[in-house]
Amino acid sequence: MANEGSFEASKKRSDQIIADLDVNPGKYTMLTGDRPTGRLHMGHYFGTIRERVRLQELGVNTNVIIADYQVITDRDTTANIQDNVYNMVMDYLACGIDPEKTLIFTHSAVPALNQLMLPFLSLCTEAELLRNPTVKAEQEASGHQLTGLLLTYPVHQACDILFCKGNIVPVGKDQLPHIEQTRNIARKFNERYGQVFPEPEAILQEAPEIPGLDGRKMSKSYGNAISLCLTEKETEKLVKKSKTDSERFITFDKENRPGVSALLTTAALCTGRDEVEIAAEIGNDGCGALKKYVIQSVNEYLAPIRERRRGYEQDLDFIKDVLHEGNRRANQIAEQTLAEVREAMGMVY
Repeated sequence: MANEGSFEASKKRSDQIIADLDVNPGKYTMLTGDRPTGRLHMGHYFGTIRERVRLQELGVNTNVIIADYQVITDRDTTANIQDNVYNMVMDYLACGIDPEKTLIFTHSAVPALNQLMLPFLSLCTEAELLRNPTVKAEQEASGHQLTGLLLTYPVHQACDILFCKGNIVPVGKDQLPHIEQTRNIARKFNERYGQVFPEPEAILQEAPEIPGLDGRKMSKSYGNAISLCLTEKETEKLVKKSKTDSERFITFDKENRPGVSALLTTAALCTGRDEVEIAAEIGNDGCGALKKYVIQSVNEYLAPIRERRRGYEQDLDFIKDVLHEGNRRANQIAEQTLAEVREAMGMVY
């Protein structure tokens, strides 16, 4: 029998919630977010942002955190962070996240949220923190020593989720340990001090694997991403210089033809068609014809997003207002939650 923390148990609970979302969206509070380390790209859009907009429009209480403090878990600098944050808000709004319906805020601007770290850390053992696979992966990828900030990264995420009483978090399978850690923190707090927090559930997304232009996962750090903010000409230039192979006839074969297959998947996502169908249509016309089709598909799909984004680029004051209002509302929520925590812990003086 699957235990509560197993993938099978999590998947079963996730499927039940997904079925219920359409019927009772108001029961759910979602928290998700991104680190402002650069521009958002098509991988972000198809992987998570499109789903956030869907949940927002369903009527779920949606909250999006721009996790600026988490940038320094594995980086030595905050250079360009303000510019990255403003551009992230532009991308969100251009993609359809509505600040009237979704709370958009920054980590560092909400002191009461971060103050939850102290009681939450008292509920975690060193072994639990060291066991988290994401912490290990982040440390290996960065080549840094394990800092206190990186070690407690999953606890920060618990603060983010629980400050607004989040009860659903859209994640991939690899993020399940973070959600389990948050559930454990909520459960231990409630057992020790009284009922304050929900035990959040993972919404396991069936998001498509978004390949970059080189066949690897699309990532800012790989330099293989089509950013949402690119112009049509920049997109054309990027796709044209992507690596394919010398075989003329176009086929979809991820293992043996990663570059060609990545282009086919990109076109498929933008057109709603199947990769094999597109490959058969291009056939012997070769990689030049494939790249031309991809450029057209991407530029047509992103055109309305880019048009909205250009409008926001001309109105930075509006972007700042969105963030200021989001931070103001987030502080109200966090202070209310912190007051409940103090009350439960007997720390009201």
